[in-house]
Parts: sequence; C-alpha cells; structure tokens
Amino acid sequence: MQGLPAAFIILSAAIFTWGQDSSTKQNIRPDRGSGSQTTSSTVVADASIKYTYEFTQPKFYVKHIVLEHGLNGRGTITFERLNEEVPVVENIEISPAVLNRINGYWKGLDFLNSETNYQASQDFSHLGTMKIAMQQGDRKRVAEFNWTHNDNASGLITEYKRIAEQAILVFDISVARENQPLNAPKLMEVMESFIKRNQLSDPKQLLPLLRDMTTDEHIPLMARNHASRIIKQIEK
Repeated sequence: MQGLPAAFIILSAAIFTWGQDSSTKQNIRPDRGSGSQTTSSTVVADASIKYTYEFTQPKFYVKHIVLEHGLNGRGTITFERLNEEVPVVENIEISPAVLNRINGYWKGLDFLNSETNYQASQDFSHLGTMKIAMQQGDRKRVAEFNWTHNDNASGLITEYKRIAEQAILVFDISVARENQPLNAPKLMEVMESFIKRNQLSDPKQLLPLLRDMTTDEHIPLMARNHASRIIKQIEK
C-alpha cells in the first residue's frame, strides 16, 4: 500500500482550515450522454454493478468516508467531519484513466468469486479501517482491513483515497469561494502540495475550476495568481 500513514497525516493536516457550515450539501449535475449506443441488456448489466469504498476512524477530522460508483465512474462521496452531525454528500465522476486503473484492480481481485482475506499481519487500526464492497444483482461481498500486502487491494485503496481527497478539496474550495474567500489562498497551497505528492486522483479534472478561479474577484488576488501557477504545472 502506498504510504498509508503519511497519506492520512497529510489529509488530517490539510483539512484543519476547513470550517464551513455543517449542513449537507448536494450538487446535482445532469448526466451527460456517452455518445455510444448500447443494448438494453448491457445497460441493465452495467446498472446492477456497484462498487463501494469506506473509511472509518472516529478520531480523525474527516472521520468517515463512503464512496460509491458504477461501471461508468459516476457516483457519490459522503463524508463526515469530527463534531459535525450532518454528512456532506457530493456527486463524483471518476476520470476515464483513473477508472481504467480501478477496473483493473477489481478484475485482478476477482472479488465476487474470491474469499481472500486482505488483512496483513500488521495491525494499523489506529489509522483507520477500510472496507471495499462490490454488488452485482443479488451477489454482494464486503472485505474489511486496515493494512494489506495484496497489490490489487492496495492499488484500489490508493485510487479511492485520491478520489476522496480531490472531491473533499473541491468541495472546500467551492465553500470558500461562496462564504469564506480568505481561506482560498490556503486551499491553493493545499492543492499544490497534494499535486506534488501525487495525492489527487486526476489534477486535469481541476483545470476548469482553476481557470474559473483566476477571474473570480471574490477571492484574494494571491489565490487567483496561485491558481494560474497551478494551471501551468498541470498543463506541462
């Protein structure tokens, strides 16, 4: 698994600035057509498959994360913060490149047909417990562990952690732009740090947001200029 202790420390340190309203926020984005034709049987088969990643550590600032998606990469992320009773729910869309890697890991696990125990002999439960689940029709399996040496399970967890970190960061940037503009410079620092450490799912997905921020006079000039620099870094 890719540096689990460091990743969680980074996440905990990065989010100390987040203090927005604790009410649930949902951004409903209309589905876009894929541009390809599929048979009705394929659509039904695809719709019946659901993947889930869950992280729980009651003492962490982001104490609970549930990420769900289908074969098309569209789904939701639900996360809860310490001392906040109402979870935040956001729509997500996994990029094709990331989804391809995720599908490869699931295929490597042969998850529904396997009874493999992914928990390693080491116990890192103080860093949180993870669950991965897959459901296809009436078939469902859930696996729980806090550390693993299985390459496919480790790769899968790494990808889902990056997706979650990116989604939460985007959420906090949107809140800062609407209600807490003085937090924007700090969040740009967090974003750049995450990009350098390869902690985000797909930075190219952030380009439309960053370009919009460069002309947003509601946030400090420092944040706008930083957004411009990050755009150049991503486009290289």
